[in-house]
Amino acid sequence: MPKPKSIAVLPFANLSTSNENEFFSDGITEEIINALTRIPGLRVTSRTSSFYFKNKQLPVTNIGQQLNVALLLEGSVRLAGDKMRITAQLIDAAEDIHLWSETWDRKVDHIFDIQDEISLLVADKAREFLGHFDIQAQLINPQTQSYQAYEWYLKGRFYFRKWNPEDAQKSVTCFEQALKLDTHHAESLLGLADALGFLATTGAMEHTTAWQRAETCINQALVINHQLPEAHYQRSNLLFFTQGNYSMAVQAAVQAHKLNPHYAEANQHLTFLYLIAGNNIEAKAHLDQLLMLDPLSQETRFFHAFFLYQQRHFAQSLDILNQSLQANQFNVPAHTLKCYCLLKLGRADEVKGYFDGLPPGIVVEGDKLGVEALRYAFRQDTTNAYRVLKTLEERAKLPVGFRENSFLLFVYTVLHQTDKAFAWVSAELEKKSPFLLMHYSDVMVDDLKTDPRYEVFRKKMYAVKTGKNAHKPPKKPLIAEAEVEEYAQKLRAYLINEKPYLDSNLSLKLLAKALGMHANQLSWLINEKMGENFNQLINSYRVQQFKQLAQNPSNAHLSIIGLAFESGFNSKTVFNTYFKKETGLTPKQWIKALE
Repeated sequence: MPKPKSIAVLPFANLSTSNENEFFSDGITEEIINALTRIPGLRVTSRTSSFYFKNKQLPVTNIGQQLNVALLLEGSVRLAGDKMRITAQLIDAAEDIHLWSETWDRKVDHIFDIQDEISLLVADKAREFLGHFDIQAQLINPQTQSYQAYEWYLKGRFYFRKWNPEDAQKSVTCFEQALKLDTHHAESLLGLADALGFLATTGAMEHTTAWQRAETCINQALVINHQLPEAHYQRSNLLFFTQGNYSMAVQAAVQAHKLNPHYAEANQHLTFLYLIAGNNIEAKAHLDQLLMLDPLSQETRFFHAFFLYQQRHFAQSLDILNQSLQANQFNVPAHTLKCYCLLKLGRADEVKGYFDGLPPGIVVEGDKLGVEALRYAFRQDTTNAYRVLKTLEERAKLPVGFRENSFLLFVYTVLHQTDKAFAWVSAELEKKSPFLLMHYSDVMVDDLKTDPRYEVFRKKMYAVKTGKNAHKPPKKPLIAEAEVEEYAQKLRAYLINEKPYLDSNLSLKLLAKALGMHANQLSWLINEKMGENFNQLINSYRVQQFKQLAQNPSNAHLSIIGLAFESGFNSKTVFNTYFKKETGLTPKQWIKALE
């Protein structure tokens, strides 16, 4: 069976005298991968699966079979002062035949030109061997005019790829250095946002502060270049995990995928988003794409296992999870999902003490306690189940008890505490909890799905259209579809740069006039395309301004309401309402948590 029009770019070898230049060879590889993904009709293996073979001496035919590609590109980079030598060779993966090779000697300050030249030539040669597909005149645009900024960016990405808090912190420093040299380098802004989000998630950086800064970076990157799929992907994650906004998270992820259908992270995220909403057809479509683009990625394997689990194929899911854990025993979500599968397979005894056998330092106590409660509930040991449940409920009330809290829905359901389960759902919906979105359609809550309340809540949280609305004829948009993103970016840029929300008298008409729009157009844009109303949008910016002011020691002399008025609010009630809606805390509680 002939292979599709496909290629994998293997990690270019670092032939420089210093091992520290490995970041540069890795960067060259990634940029070529990204460039080739922009060619319609050419399937390009994603970075994670390509880099799986880094420093591994395997036969070319073996690699080609594992990646299911027709061509392999391999090469090397030698960096010496301000000069570089790059070699590349194209190989027939099935036959291990070298089809073409080339060498380039250039100065490093021409890095983007050489990357584009290599990518275009590789694409042209690949077309000669694979058949026709269209190739654009340019595949790589210069990210920055500062080579030094780009070099710091590559170093930052190199450290971040190590996926641990210590190196992620190093990457933050690198991205910050890049931005000192070029404040408009969107890729460094996104790299910084990614690192901050990782550090916040792992607990290595204060959660609220890190995510707020990440949000600023993402918004700035979107203003600079809204065609970057990575920016929309990161915005989707931000909207989901910090705001619990499912509808807008999906829109942002779809936009990322639209800009680059080969973008593995966008396909992963869409698989996840559609799956938790019960949209199995769309989830399967993106999972299938993932299995082609990034078959060796641990994330791909996890989402495959999660999909099978949600389809109640527990034994198949368990097989994939066991394979993944053999490769990486530190994959905490895989351990937790494995316990769920064992419980569903009637193998509750194997779950007993499961987390005690894991490597030190990776066990999340909330997961351990939650799985223990589920085990007792599945065994119908109600005495012990309620004993552990009580501990879960107590810990869930703590500021750091979000993991314990996330298990309550599962335990209530298995113990047939239906009213308590729906009371939990109602409370979490008010808080816009991402854990509610993640767990509501899980097979662990199957017993709730026959209750009439289930569908009512499901439609609310996943923004599912009712049958009545589905038959309404679509309204004619007030802004042409092609111009919507342009206007949205113009609005975001104006809010970020000019801060009109600091004027407590700001109105929709005044904002529309400043943007050169009709008020009806701006209202339509904010409501229909951004999923918010004017007040929600403006007051969300005011809340963020308040947080920034409150964390500045020079404002210590100001009262809370004084800070609120400085942020654009003109009503104490409005301020308190919007602040609690955004954060789940009163302003006083939030400030106390900072101390």
